[in-house]
Amino acid sequence: MINWDEFEHIHVIKKLKHILDTWWNVDVVFTDERGILKGFNDKTTFCNPAVQFFLSKERAVESLADEVNKTIEDLRQSDNRFSLKKWDAAGFDVVIVPILIDNDLMGCVVAMGFVKDGLADRISEIKERLAVFGAGNDVIESSVTKIKSIDDQDRTHFTDLVELVSQEIVTLHLEITSRENRIKELNKELGSRYKYDNMIGKSKPMQNLYSLLDKVKHADSTILIQGENGTGKELIAKAIHYNSPRKDKPFVIQNCSAFNDNLLESELFGHIKGSFTGAVKDKKGLFEMADKGTFFLDEIGDTSPTMQVKLLRVIQEGTFIPVGSTESRRVNVRIIAATNRNLKEMVEQGTFREDLYYRLNVINVQVPALKERKEDIPILAEYFLNKNLPEGEAPKTLTKQALEKLYDYSWPGNVRELQNEIERVVVLSGSDNKIPAEMLSGKIIEASEKGKVQGTRLHGKLKDALEDLEREMIKEGLRRTGWNKSKLAKELGISRAGLIMKVEKYDLDKRKMSRTK
Repeated sequence: MINWDEFEHIHVIKKLKHILDTWWNVDVVFTDERGILKGFNDKTTFCNPAVQFFLSKERAVESLADEVNKTIEDLRQSDNRFSLKKWDAAGFDVVIVPILIDNDLMGCVVAMGFVKDGLADRISEIKERLAVFGAGNDVIESSVTKIKSIDDQDRTHFTDLVELVSQEIVTLHLEITSRENRIKELNKELGSRYKYDNMIGKSKPMQNLYSLLDKVKHADSTILIQGENGTGKELIAKAIHYNSPRKDKPFVIQNCSAFNDNLLESELFGHIKGSFTGAVKDKKGLFEMADKGTFFLDEIGDTSPTMQVKLLRVIQEGTFIPVGSTESRRVNVRIIAATNRNLKEMVEQGTFREDLYYRLNVINVQVPALKERKEDIPILAEYFLNKNLPEGEAPKTLTKQALEKLYDYSWPGNVRELQNEIERVVVLSGSDNKIPAEMLSGKIIEASEKGKVQGTRLHGKLKDALEDLEREMIKEGLRRTGWNKSKLAKELGISRAGLIMKVEKYDLDKRKMSRTK
């Protein structure tokens, strides 16, 4: 099925229609295979008042459908790609171009509001037809001034542009169908669970994450959450706490990169009156405030070696000493730490204590980046589009082309970046409920265009460029499918043995790639 409403938002089609309007005052409409107007409503505006008037009359619209049907039959009997003919009901000429997808007629592009010859005689006829349909003098006079004659030397160029509109529709439809088929394939292996507390996603990586959280939420073990910025590490920490036996006790958060050592020590462990300038009274630290609850230490990888020693003691023994005090205090706190850094590499480099690393890494939770779970983009986008929607307002949606561009972007800022992008287009869209691709940020549109030739070179030998593209497709596919070679081979249309040979050729073995990260 074709979504006719999409076409008014497609940049190339809008540009072609603008050219036809600017050069010849010609309007373009779409019909289905029965000649019924599509993508058309009372708010649709046309450059030619005659077209606007005729298409507002039910009798004229029915006449156009009959004209399209007759033309389709004529084209089936000939080898012609289009038909340029007079629309008797209106008096002016039309070009009718069929939209053929896999040799199936899906509809037509109809360009109208011009004459091919005899302008003076045809103007009289158009005036007469407008009057028959009840047009007033003002509509008649404004209409005929817009009618242009397209002579022989321009006619080929004109019909080529109208055909291009049809071709763009076919191209778009095939691209969208291909993308939808891919999403359906991905979704076949997905679980039915699409939400865990405030986390949203039904992809395989998220299903695995939900299963792990189900297992660890009732334990008291220390948890280390690792993932890129913007992936939702704090959401995971909250989900663990509020589904645990400690859910009625405090949940305390501290970003370890927010303070220098002295201030951080005071924040974490508290201080006593007079311990330093400005300490006018005793102050409880966050560890003490989190007693019996959960303490989320974000950006743990940014702590200094001195602070790491003090954290190790409280995590290992459950005791700490406030700044300026000589007496230790005991707390019962579950620690959840998070970082976007590779702590194992930091241990090897000597910048993070090995004993603290193993104390934190009792249970490791790896948060997938958005680029590793792109099949979650539609439900995330839908959630962000409508989460603050005023009551009674119609929901907002993205056009398929806009959604496609979201898929093509790599999302270095992950879910947080997607949320910011959606909030931006919601504001810019105003009262419009359909958000076109053109409204997205320039970086996303540009990345989509570049993505069409991703991995290829724009210079050098063709063989090298094709090998670059092949390597990138296999590399991305292996990561996307979790190194499921059988599944990827089927997607790529090659044998499993052939894929294995290419994996070896391009040195894409999973173990080797993990060592190079």
